[in-house]
Parts: sequence; C-alpha cells; structure tokens
Amino acid sequence: MERYDLVIIGAGPGGYVAAIRGAQLGAKVLLIERDKVGGVCLNQGCIPTKTLISSANAFRTISEAKRLGIIAKEGAKPDFKAMVARKENVVSTLVKGVKALLKANGVTLIEGKGSLLPEGKVRIILNDGGEEEIVEAKRTVIATGSKPADLPGIPLDGERIISGEDALSLTKLPGKILIIGAGAIGSEFGMMFSALGVEVVMVEIMERPVPMEDAEISSILEREFKKKKIKLHTGRKVVATRKGETGVEAELDSGEKIEAELILVSVGRKLNTEGIGLEDVGIALGKKGEIKVDAKLETNIPGIYAIGDVIGGYMLAHVASHEGLVAVENALGGSKEMDYTAVPAGIFTEPEIASVGLTEDEAREKGINIKVGRFPLRVLGRAQASGELSGLIKLIAEEGSGKLIGAHIIGARATELIHELALAIRLGVSAQEVEETIHTHPTFSEGIMEAAMDLFGRSIHLPPSRG
Repeated sequence: MERYDLVIIGAGPGGYVAAIRGAQLGAKVLLIERDKVGGVCLNQGCIPTKTLISSANAFRTISEAKRLGIIAKEGAKPDFKAMVARKENVVSTLVKGVKALLKANGVTLIEGKGSLLPEGKVRIILNDGGEEEIVEAKRTVIATGSKPADLPGIPLDGERIISGEDALSLTKLPGKILIIGAGAIGSEFGMMFSALGVEVVMVEIMERPVPMEDAEISSILEREFKKKKIKLHTGRKVVATRKGETGVEAELDSGEKIEAELILVSVGRKLNTEGIGLEDVGIALGKKGEIKVDAKLETNIPGIYAIGDVIGGYMLAHVASHEGLVAVENALGGSKEMDYTAVPAGIFTEPEIASVGLTEDEAREKGINIKVGRFPLRVLGRAQASGELSGLIKLIAEEGSGKLIGAHIIGARATELIHELALAIRLGVSAQEVEETIHTHPTFSEGIMEAAMDLFGRSIHLPPSRG
C-alpha cells in the first residue's frame, strides 16, 4: 500500500493549489481528480465563461466602433462556433499548464474517484478500467467542489433546459433565451448573450438582480439591463415549463407565459459531498449538508481537512485556493487561521461589479454608524477618454474613525480596482489614508481617491451640493 504525507481529493482551484503548497513544504503529495484537472473553475466556470464574455465584449465594442471614431465598412458578426473553439483552446492551454506545474513540483496525480476510509485510508476507483486502489494518508484534504443546482419540477435535460456548463458547449446562438436566476452567473450569461444579439429574458425570485450585492449597485445593474434591452422579471419564479419541437415555454407564478428557444437555469450550486465516504469516517455536516470545519479548516476528525465549496462558505475559486494554502500548512504542522474579513468578489457583467466587506444595509443592520462616499465614473477623464462612462464607486466607513468597512464598484475595470480596497479593509486602513495616497492620472483608480474624499465632503471633482 502506497503511503503519502498528504492526499487531496479534488483538483480544482482549491485542490491543485493545496497540492503544490504541500509539495513546496516537502510533503509526499497525492492529488486525486475524477474529472478534469482545474475543476469547474477552469473547465466549466470561471475561465471558459470569461473567455466567451471577452469575445462578446469585443464584438460589442466593434459594433459600437463609430462612437470611437472608427468606421468598420464591412460590419461585424459573431461566429459563436469559433468563439467556443477559442474557449476550448484557452482551457486546454491552462489545464496543460496546471498539469505541468503539478509534475514540476513532484505531485502524483491519479485520475479517478476518491473516497475516505477509516484509519487514514483513501479508496480510489481509477477512471482507466475502474480498478480499485487503496492508499494510506497521514493527512487528507477534501476539495470536491460543487455542481449546478436544478429546480424542483424543472429538470435539466441538456437540450432545451440547460445549465451554465451546458451553455458553454453550445455550437450556435439561440434566437431567444430565458435565464432563471439573475445572480452573478445568470447576469454574466445574460449580458454575454445580449452582446451577441440574442434576445434575453431573465427571471429572479428576489426583488432585485445580484441580490447579494449592495442595493445601490443592483439598481445600477438593473438600469444597464434596460439599456441593453434585457427584460428582467423580479420577485417572480418559474412554476412550470413545457417543451415543444422548436422551443420551450415557461409559466411564471404571475400567470405570464414566456416562450424561448432555451431556458438556462442558474440558481446556485449543489455541494459534491455524496459518495466520498464522509459517513464512513464520521465527518460532521452542517444544516445545509456542508462539511463543518474549524478556523484552521480541520473537520471533527483529526487529520482530515476540507476546503472550497464543500464547506458552504464563500463559493469562490480564489477563496478555495487560499483555503487550500491555509489547510495544507496546518496539516503539515503549521498554525494558521482563515481570515474572511476582506474577501473580494467580482461579477463580469458589462459593466463589471466588484465588492468587498459590508454593504450599506449590512452595516446599518449591525448598528454601525457609517459614512458613505460615492463617485460616479463618468466624471473621470479616463472614463470619458475610453467611452466607458457607466458606473459608481461606493465606499462605506465607520463614522468617527473613518475606517473602511465596505467597498462596492460597478463600472469598467471594477474587478481589478477592488483589490486596493480589499487590502485597505484587511489592514484596517482609514478613508483618510486612501484619500492621501497619490493616484495616477488619468485612471479609473482616481475614482477610489475621490470617493474617499467624498466621505468627508471634499471631493475635488464633484460639486459641493448634489441635491
């Protein structure tokens, strides 16, 4: 029986990062993956969606070239099949890169399904031939991720009613698509399909799109949906669907019926905790079926750790990666705890959305006395020069101390701009310190400085009174 210092089940953004860190620390590491290295993020999520979104945004820019002083005589049209092929090439390149990194670091990779056994053992059902192999692990990390959730009574069929993963494999664009769910993923798909000329209708059970974001940011996104002729139904749910020869009909709880070629269901994720032996070793689960861990990411069974989506916290690739680093360092003798104070999140709509820390409503619900600073992007010279005018930078600070506790951006480069503010919140920086930091001109980053100034009523590029 082969013995390893560290066995990791799942080679997604949490698992493969954990494996490399384990090897860096001198451990003999085994990484088990039943599907594809890189997990959902690299193969069916983050990377493929952003690749297609980049193509869609480029098409939108070319289509609107006239406003930038460019005449495109021949016009432009989307070649979706070519876009998908480009996406596949990007994914393939990155998967090969991850495999090369694992090999360079001496990580053993086995393709198969891993499950826990008592006494520190792990069973592997090999993909190649289905043979069983059992290994011994001093320490184990569970990083099995999640999969798309479906709706009761509206089963996914991969043809007319599809998931986000199915949408990434389409070979032609539908004329009309209905998207159930206007959260982060649904909104990204809605913007992408709209940019490519597809008629988009969205249904969201909550009262606003991206309901986990700051309410003011949601309202701006809703305005952008209207600009792009995306029809959004909020406070509604789909109660029934009927498939036909050329499309599918959805009935809302209001009685309204919507016909489309495809329905894309984007209502969250389901944890991959089944069939991995949790019950065989007695690992405790939470109310939602998530694996319970402590601050060091260790389960109730000593020596077994869990990271990423299966622990039910922030279901974000970059959080899983960081959790992987912390879990492995602890598994190999360290003593680190996860700090979720400043977790940035990004939504790759057009314009982008990014956030970190508390929303305005969350801060007030906690009884925190706050000050709010805002700066509209259209005031920036860089925004005017690039023609990317829509958006807002919003900062939330404790009244008195000026300590930053939340930041929310909708606009160009939002997912890049947010990290200055994530660092500021993590380090307990005040808005005054951000204000006094010189920012390059002309940039979108200047808006952060101006929003910090606005917290104290001294923004240079806003009038003293805005009504």
